[in-house]
Amino acid sequence: MAAVFLFLACFTNTGFAKESLKLATTTSTQEAGILDHILEPFEKKHNVNVYVIAVGTGKALKLGENGDVDIVLVHAQKAEEKFVREKYGVNRRQLMYNDFIILGPEGDPAGITGLRDAKVAFKKIHAAEKLFISRGDDSGTHKKEKSIWEQINIIPQPGSWYYEAGQGMSTTLRMADEKDAYVLVDRGTYIDHEDDLSLKLMVEGDKDLFNQYGVIAVNPDKHNHVKHELAMDLITWLTSVECQSMIDGYMMRGHRLFMANTNKQVR
Repeated sequence: MAAVFLFLACFTNTGFAKESLKLATTTSTQEAGILDHILEPFEKKHNVNVYVIAVGTGKALKLGENGDVDIVLVHAQKAEEKFVREKYGVNRRQLMYNDFIILGPEGDPAGITGLRDAKVAFKKIHAAEKLFISRGDDSGTHKKEKSIWEQINIIPQPGSWYYEAGQGMSTTLRMADEKDAYVLVDRGTYIDHEDDLSLKLMVEGDKDLFNQYGVIAVNPDKHNHVKHELAMDLITWLTSVECQSMIDGYMMRGHRLFMANTNKQVR
């Protein structure tokens, strides 16, 4: 009887008990709500629960390196390519993109409003020593911010005008708003919080602010316990015409948050 009970316990009202797949991703994708939108059809088709771990890109890739997740969805292309080059991940695909923007306090003491060059904006903020709040957490947003500082040969140190929050995007954004500071933010998070902010959008449209997201399966040769086949099924779904259309159609407060652009190439 015990054996029969255990056998029956493996079933649910809809069939076999669901498998689980661990996805490490960014706080920006989780908070935007797009994952609930695009993962549900996959979960139903494959009878699987996708367990989402939302952290910064650096932490997400570290979870992949350690074999703690099966797949990562992040937004820092150089770090992603290094992850694949070092054999921690396989089959990297471009998935979707949006952009970063720079917000600042009303009155704009650094004088950056209307600029379309992030490097010039950062130079002016630095020269004026006006408060800038950095995520400071090795996220994709933090990596983008550091790359802009590096291009203008400035390495800001925490002090009177530069502060590292060490937090996710929403918390960092609220902190910047409370302190009337400048901040780099992904457009999706901005749209989600726009109605609650006193900060104003000041800089956008620079190619340096392009924000590409990629998806990578963790390499089973490094960690043979990962669910590689299921991870590949998820990548196939995410890069499918149907899912790419769902990404393009996803809206928040009347705004499109992401543009699908899978390259469907194995790297």
